[in-house]
Amino acid sequence: MFTSVDDVAARLAETGYLASPAVATTVFLADRLGKPLLVEGPAGVGKTELAKAVAQVAGARLVRLQCYEGVDESRALYEWNHAKQLLRISAGRDETWDEARTDIFSEEFLLPRPLLTAIRGDDPKVLLIDETDKADVEVEGLLLEVLSDFQVTVPELGTVTATRRPFVVLTSNASRELSEALRRRCLFLHIGFPDEELERRIVRLKVPELDEALARSVVRVVGALRAMDLRKLPSVAETIDWARTLLALGADTLDETVVRDSLGVLLKHREDVLKATAKLDLDAL
Repeated sequence: MFTSVDDVAARLAETGYLASPAVATTVFLADRLGKPLLVEGPAGVGKTELAKAVAQVAGARLVRLQCYEGVDESRALYEWNHAKQLLRISAGRDETWDEARTDIFSEEFLLPRPLLTAIRGDDPKVLLIDETDKADVEVEGLLLEVLSDFQVTVPELGTVTATRRPFVVLTSNASRELSEALRRRCLFLHIGFPDEELERRIVRLKVPELDEALARSVVRVVGALRAMDLRKLPSVAETIDWARTLLALGADTLDETVVRDSLGVLLKHREDVLKATAKLDLDAL
């Protein structure tokens, strides 16, 4: 998909995703080496958006597996349309079981889920396995099998092998440690909070109506909050939301009243709001 690291950065920027050199380099290598990309970092720093941007750049279909506690093989890989199978069996009452079984375990009754969908077909795809750390360890074993050979065995139909491998992005908020076996199969990228200059550029790109001076003030205040010992630090997504909030409020500058009244956009816990209200010194920024 990409010819160079600079090509990655330039084309992602066209979609509105400003990539740091480390991000652009790792995306280029994942594409060139054909390896899955494991992206870790706090929530809201752009892990999921990176996969979406790559799909947009490549003109590829985005296939997303949203992980959560309890997600299993039937939700991740495939399952059979049992209701339709029962209707088919009822309609063919005079058939033997062998005759019915050949029919109901066919492509017509298969419900492909994200992993199977991603490896079938010749069209370009980006497979996003989002919040991998929320899935159970058993799902990691399934991912190891799929990401090793990019093939899936459906006992009733045989083995489905990818004719065109998808670009794979796994994201993790590091709520639990992923297995070393899964990590070995991936290139690793950590996306943390951007530096002040990059975050200002992101804010100006996403909220172009915000003037330069106010954008700088917004980024400085968010940086000061991240330096505090808070339960949940504000991420880039919250910075953008706050910038839009200030526009909606008609604020031209940041003062104590505006900041105090809108802290709930940046901070999501009462103790964090109280701590920030007590410690934040706008005059020192």
